[in-house]
Amino acid sequence: MPRILFLNRSYWPDSEATGQLLTALCEGLAKDFDVHVLAGQPNAAADSEWQDVQVRNGVTIHRVSHTTFSKRRMLLKAVNFLSFVRAAGRQAAQLPKPDVVVFETDPFLLPYVARRLSKTTGCRVIGYLQDIYPDVAVALGKVPNSWPIRRLRQSLFRIYQNCDRMVVLSRDMQQLMEEGGVPSDRIRRIPNWADPNVVYPVETNNVFIDRHGLAGKFVVMYSGNLGLTQRLEEFIEAAVILRDDPRIQFVLIGQGARKADLQAQVASEKLSNVRFLDYQPLSELAHSLSAADLHLVPLTQTLAQCLMPSKLYGILAAGRPYLTNAPEGTELHEITVQEQVGLTCRAGDPRLIADSIRAAIANPSQLALYRENARRLAITQYTQAHAVSAFRQLLTEVTR
Repeated sequence: MPRILFLNRSYWPDSEATGQLLTALCEGLAKDFDVHVLAGQPNAAADSEWQDVQVRNGVTIHRVSHTTFSKRRMLLKAVNFLSFVRAAGRQAAQLPKPDVVVFETDPFLLPYVARRLSKTTGCRVIGYLQDIYPDVAVALGKVPNSWPIRRLRQSLFRIYQNCDRMVVLSRDMQQLMEEGGVPSDRIRRIPNWADPNVVYPVETNNVFIDRHGLAGKFVVMYSGNLGLTQRLEEFIEAAVILRDDPRIQFVLIGQGARKADLQAQVASEKLSNVRFLDYQPLSELAHSLSAADLHLVPLTQTLAQCLMPSKLYGILAAGRPYLTNAPEGTELHEITVQEQVGLTCRAGDPRLIADSIRAAIANPSQLALYRENARRLAITQYTQAHAVSAFRQLLTEVTR
């Protein structure tokens, strides 16, 4: 049975989307492969609550210790990443030789660990990109497009060009890989997913609606990471425009680097139609996602080739429509329009967002159609079974 080693800092029981998705993927592959994961220590675990090596649902998890400074400061976050990469590199060299090493980008320096392991053991290499660095950091303005950053990009893309396969989430990401010199025949698109048995439409007796007093409201929801990539400020500005409409309640669920700034923006405007809530437990995710009448899925032009919002698939599984500002020509925009699962508007204009929300309220029959289409699309195209099957085929190709 071929041995597969996945590299990623986040894994069960972490709440990050990348960790949850990787956990489901690895456990789905464990019947056909000897699956190992080299991960960091769980975010919420004390030193006594995690083990160096453990087996869970057929997957062998190898954990390394590393610094866990606050993520609020860029420098400390970088120290955490470097600490994990260094520890992962040492540990990978001590593990039994894999037939294939699959690197993700949490953190984005893991391709170097995979390349070194391939040189010393002769194993195959697959890149599995949830986002593309340093492009995403440049697009967000976190780093300048300076000479050192361009050299870093060249170095990373040289690794991508020499991988046996590169896995991306969308057509837009594939295009960026091809523009970076990665042969098209080595690129595979495998979208993310949501489990339709865990996330499903809750049409009555919704405990989330009852708990938070949302009955009778038109709920506009953002659920996920409140970070830099989301650009949620313009949605708050739309809430300012809609502040006098008592029907509408914005609900922002999650944590992230921008949460405090967004809360300050809401406070400065004295908005009562915007509420912040923490991440919801997985057992109640169906209720929280179903509580929305309209979800928000932001995606700017500069980020469209760097990532694909993973929140899309949970929204579809819950059978809920969404509003996105993804530009025309992007895969997200085309899915929204062609599959009739949501609304689109131009990015950068809060008034258009407000107008779109008003239009959604005025067209309940259209929203009902979108709900039906969304659930159908989730079941037919975006399930764990689809992703596991595609990855199983990919690994079989490479190990042959």
